[in-house]
Amino acid sequence: MKILITAPYREKEQKELLEKFGEVIYRPWKSQGRAYNESELLELLTETKADALITEHDDVSKKVIDAFPELEFIGVCRGTPSNVAVESARGHGIQVFNTPARNAQAVAEMFVSNVIMLLRNTIPGWQWLQSESWEKGAHTSYLQFKGNELAGKTIGMVGFGAVGQRIAHMVENFPCKIQFHDPFIDPPKASHKKVSMEELFQTSDIVSINLPVTKETIGLIDGNLLSKMKRDSIFVNTARAAVVDRMALLEVLENNRIRGAYLDVFDHEPPDATDYKLIHLPNVLATPHIAGATFEVEDHHSVIMNSNIINHFMGKKQYNKVK
Repeated sequence: MKILITAPYREKEQKELLEKFGEVIYRPWKSQGRAYNESELLELLTETKADALITEHDDVSKKVIDAFPELEFIGVCRGTPSNVAVESARGHGIQVFNTPARNAQAVAEMFVSNVIMLLRNTIPGWQWLQSESWEKGAHTSYLQFKGNELAGKTIGMVGFGAVGQRIAHMVENFPCKIQFHDPFIDPPKASHKKVSMEELFQTSDIVSINLPVTKETIGLIDGNLLSKMKRDSIFVNTARAAVVDRMALLEVLENNRIRGAYLDVFDHEPPDATDYKLIHLPNVLATPHIAGATFEVEDHHSVIMNSNIINHFMGKKQYNKVK
């Protein structure tokens, strides 16, 4: 089998695929600084005569799949295969694999680090220090930037999959109380409390959004829910902007109805004028969609994808196949 890999992929796992399947062609999208578009991917598949594809961000459209209906499989190095026409692949009997949890550790670490920075007023303290405002004998910094500890806080997870559970594992020994809303998951531990969405927003000190984009989740976090948050609470979205009503979020932040927010995702990337209103708010800590961006994530997805493919072709059923 000839496998075309356009995702960033660790050499160790490339060699493993080579040994087990015969041929690997490595053309990572990062070499050109952007994902392959539809026409480029069609050309690449034609040129290489590949029997299978492992992708990350490329446009694996219906046209691409219809042109190569005999592909053995399409591997998508992402938590969800949102760049692939999955229904078209299914129609041709092409297996589609993805890599859930590849960035769970990375996102969880960003959650912890940036929530603590918000709680401890790290950014305004740093800005004050950079402005050389520290006067001799003054206790301004101690009084002005005194913050709060993460210990003792109640963290509410909207969605309690791999990312939410990894965050819970990290913070419950601070200690923090963990509660979650997820209709598809039972409490993994007795200490994890499953609650309604309304109770979660009303009682959490920190609300973390960990949802994929589906028809059911788009705009799910609306003004009604946001208005229930405690005045000293923090809102975190490292998942997808589309699941949150950004105008409602802007309203509660502009009017200081909550303490602040850590945002890694935006309705438009690059941001539009409204996104920048959110980004420039003094009570918002914003990062440019990098919560899941670590070099180790590429290692993780290589391991997960190889396991999926090898288990499938060895006749096992323990693999992350899109249903």
